[in-house]
Amino acid sequence: MDAVKRLLQDTPEIAIFVCLALGYAVGKIRVWKLSLGGVAGTLIVAIFVGMAGHIAPNDQVKNIAFALFIFTLGYISGPTFFASLNRKSLRYFTFTVIEVVTVLILTAGATVIMKLDAGTAAGLMAGGATESAAVGTSTDAIARLSQPAETIAAWTANVGTAYSISYICGLITVVLLTSQIFPLLMRVDLRAEAERLWAKLGGGAEGDGTRAPAAPELVGRAFRVQHIAGRRLGDLVAATSGALALERMVRDGKHVAYTDDTVLAEGDEILVVGHRAEMVRAETEIGPEIVPTKELAVELDLAQVVLNHRDAVAATLGQLDAKLGSGLYITKLVRQDRELPVRPDTPVQRGDTVTVTGAKADLARTIPGLGYRLDPGVRADIVYIALGIALGFLIGKIVVRVGDIPMTFGTGGGCLLVGLVFGWFRSRNPEIGQYAPAAAEVIKTLGLSVFIAVVGLTSGPQAVKLVEKFGWGLPIAGVLMTAVPACLSLFVARRLMKLPAPLALGAVTGQQCSTPGITAVQQVAGNATPLMSYTIVYAMSNVALPLLGPITVAMATALA
Repeated sequence: MDAVKRLLQDTPEIAIFVCLALGYAVGKIRVWKLSLGGVAGTLIVAIFVGMAGHIAPNDQVKNIAFALFIFTLGYISGPTFFASLNRKSLRYFTFTVIEVVTVLILTAGATVIMKLDAGTAAGLMAGGATESAAVGTSTDAIARLSQPAETIAAWTANVGTAYSISYICGLITVVLLTSQIFPLLMRVDLRAEAERLWAKLGGGAEGDGTRAPAAPELVGRAFRVQHIAGRRLGDLVAATSGALALERMVRDGKHVAYTDDTVLAEGDEILVVGHRAEMVRAETEIGPEIVPTKELAVELDLAQVVLNHRDAVAATLGQLDAKLGSGLYITKLVRQDRELPVRPDTPVQRGDTVTVTGAKADLARTIPGLGYRLDPGVRADIVYIALGIALGFLIGKIVVRVGDIPMTFGTGGGCLLVGLVFGWFRSRNPEIGQYAPAAAEVIKTLGLSVFIAVVGLTSGPQAVKLVEKFGWGLPIAGVLMTAVPACLSLFVARRLMKLPAPLALGAVTGQQCSTPGITAVQQVAGNATPLMSYTIVYAMSNVALPLLGPITVAMATALA
């Protein structure tokens, strides 16, 4: 064991990746509906490794990893965040305000009652709000305080320990409240409420993402013209209100070009694509269904399109679908990496990603009027990303002193702010700054995980002292930090805003930026309706909560 300990002390980079591997393994362990997740698992493992080995990684590793994470977080959130700043979505900002104000008040109360230092107060706040990014902004703010080096080191270590205790309590609390207790308090059957909301949106049954429907919504069929012989092709399209589109036509064994004015002849073979409901009666309108010949073979393209054209932004998915016209179909809607219901009344906003299915020529003609097409390759514009992070570091160095307290965005706030602006600018100028979602997700996850591992390793030696000093106070405060704003938001959502239960619970989990919470709610609801409010509130809270780090540090320092 001594040899292993010396190895990790001499090469702390090995310790970091060992903590990542073990932490993500621990994070996958599921008890009932709960699992810690990779980040929290890494922190806990790193604290124990740090306690055993007194390992001191280079602080620059921590700073670079956090900058990569927080810039990418801002970049991903930018388009959705700015798109949410409209009259209809801004009412959901109420939940972020409730979270921010309540968490600060509770942190101030805990600081006064328990005599918390700035590091412990900041860690308690970050864990109770289940916001890992606040750990980074807090430690950055502590490093700028006019305190002895020993005090700075101790407070920085306390952030990680207090966060780990508070986060576990907050995670359990938000999952239990939103998926089990709140539905009982509202006296609703969450699954039945979600089904009613789903039907109101214009939907039928929904899959769970692990199965493919035996009868898919979008289908293609081949027919031999009989009943509609002698009529124009445009008459067929008009009879189905554009719900069916002709993709290929064969006459006398040869593929022929066609327009809406083309007159169909008996014996023509046509390939028709459209929604199943309209296709059911197509045989009665057209003629007998046949097995497609090789002349009728055609493949439809799939295009992922980010909506950013001002003329393309409709109020609902149904209105957007109507703008596409015949031959193009929306088959998927994604916001903030979350798939939303593809239903006529589902709201859409700028920055959403839709998957459009249709012929290559139709897609090429239509996409420029919607936004820009995502490149299916995993690419990243390193020049754009590196300049953004460098600018974030520069903004983070700006310090404005309020009395004896230095107020600054810090590395976290600076990179987050620049990431938001760069992500928004990229959405308006798609020819520059590509940062493929798959690449961004890897960088975001790895950056946060490495940062958390370093925090845990340096916090380890102080962990036992902190737990002995405050005892049960930190877990109790962590539960209150999560439960109080959640209860207030539920009251506002149901009594004042009259939101349906799925949207109310989605908003509560969104204000906490709680992925485990929304996952549990979605499992109980049985469909994706809670995501409609979750994604809006999540985008706002994901920006606001990290900024609480410096505020909490300044507040705790002043109260002390």
